Amino acid sequence: MAATRLELNLIRLLSRCEALAAERRDPEEWRLEKYVAALEDMLRELKKQCSKPAPELLNEYTRKVDFLKGLLEAEKLSSSTEKALANQFLAPGRTPTTIKERTPASKTVHLQTKARCTGKMRSELLGTDPLALSDSEELNVRKRKGLVSDEKQSAVELDAVLQHHQDMQEKLAEEMLSLARSLKNNTLAAQNVIKQDNQTLSHSLRMADQNFEKLKDESDRLEQHAKKSVNWLLWMMLIVVCFIFISMILFIRIFPKLK
Repeated sequence: MAATRLELNLIRLLSRCEALAAERRDPEEWRLEKYVAALEDMLRELKKQCSKPAPELLNEYTRKVDFLKGLLEAEKLSSSTEKALANQFLAPGRTPTTIKERTPASKTVHLQTKARCTGKMRSELLGTDPLALSDSEELNVRKRKGLVSDEKQSAVELDAVLQHHQDMQEKLAEEMLSLARSLKNNTLAAQNVIKQDNQTLSHSLRMADQNFEKLKDESDRLEQHAKKSVNWLLWMMLIVVCFIFISMILFIRIFPKLK
């Protein structure tokens, strides 16, 4: 079935949007967002037509439009980590949009975006200057735009993008692994210090309990000793008083009163 005029316009606009998405755009660029909104309207109209394309082709159009829409939403996120995570869940198209394309343009855009987000994440983690990386990526984009017409060079460029993306992922994984090891070592060292402090505190508590028990025993012994001392003193005083009393009686008996 021949393509309708609306379908042809959709294909042209979709190809234009994919080309814009492949470029490094200014943050204030508004054309791509407006084009994607127009694509959604055209896709809805195409689904309502009687002479609409095959379901597989409609699903492919929908997949590409959803990819561009998700790409715009991912670019609005604040951090590079959120952008990279959002790009991981995007699903580019499976087939080329135009006959001139050897590989799907949305797939190339997806790889470029992932590489760009990975580079920004690496720059934020390592504190490096992202300008050199941005210039390099922009140069690669320009090269890719210039080599679209040549199928052989497009394949080579795609392989280079894939290899660059893989190398950056490996470097980022190594750096994250090194940071994880350092964090693990610091955690283990802090854990050992806390364990030693806990042992010292437990020993101090045990010594305090032992000293308290000893102090209590000594207090009891001192109290008992004080009680015993008071009892002996009382008996001695009673004995002395009795002795004095008896002595006075004997003295009076032995020495009568003088007349």
